[in-house]
Amino acid sequence: MHSFKKLLLSTSLVLCMFTAVAQTVAEPTNTPGDWSKPYQPFRIAGNLYYVGTYDLASYLIVTTKGNILINTGLANSASLIKKNMETLGFKMADIKILLTTQAHYDHMGAMSTIKKATGAQMMVDEKDAEVLADGGSSDYALGGKGSSFEPVKADRLLHDGDTIKLGNQQLVMLHHPGHTKGSCSFLFDVKDSSKTWRVLIANMPSIVTEKKFSEIPEYPGIASDYAYTLDTMKKLSFDIWVASHAGQFDLHTKRKPGDVYNPAAFTDRKGYDEYIDELKEEFLKKNAAR
Repeated sequence: MHSFKKLLLSTSLVLCMFTAVAQTVAEPTNTPGDWSKPYQPFRIAGNLYYVGTYDLASYLIVTTKGNILINTGLANSASLIKKNMETLGFKMADIKILLTTQAHYDHMGAMSTIKKATGAQMMVDEKDAEVLADGGSSDYALGGKGSSFEPVKADRLLHDGDTIKLGNQQLVMLHHPGHTKGSCSFLFDVKDSSKTWRVLIANMPSIVTEKKFSEIPEYPGIASDYAYTLDTMKKLSFDIWVASHAGQFDLHTKRKPGDVYNPAAFTDRKGYDEYIDELKEEFLKKNAAR
């Protein structure tokens, strides 16, 4: 009887631990409404499509051997992304590779759901692998309160300059740390009937913490990482650019629902440079206060 009680107690403890872990996976309640608001999917350029929400950008790259999905928005966005893909004539089941520009809940929320549904390979910048695996709980800025998205184990760790290949498509991952330790951008070519477009999916290095850089022992190299990223991003060459949030590249100014296919709408080099300059100014002010 004593052994049986011990077994019951042990089992109860395990169940309680499981319950506690499950209950810690919760997105912040103050997320903007535009992050979940539906948005009409569209073809950006060549085989690159926008399938995200009004502000949280998700990108579908169609290849001859299946498709690549970059970012998934909040946890409730899985069905919206699926619907957007189907509207464009594509299937969720054809996703073979999953990528993210940063391991934050607003871009990772539905990743686990989509990974389980498709069996796709999750690839991530190695510096974000730990945060990916614990659902954001160890993130230097947004962590410390349990997981904010369902944990996902990476199938491949990426390093600066690594190439991701699928069918006739190649992407280069660019390590752009600061916003998270493993924030990254993707640079690649797409083609349409008239030309080849060099595309940058940019993770803009906005400052997410209110703390002084010197008050973040979990990320001792944060200031140097931001400096590196801002300098490197300003030197990139591309034809068109988009970003992790629609608002960052002025999607709703450059394109209205129902507009015809027009990749040139996103050739805004001036807007890109001005945004990087603004972020650099914010960084310099914050770094001076360290």
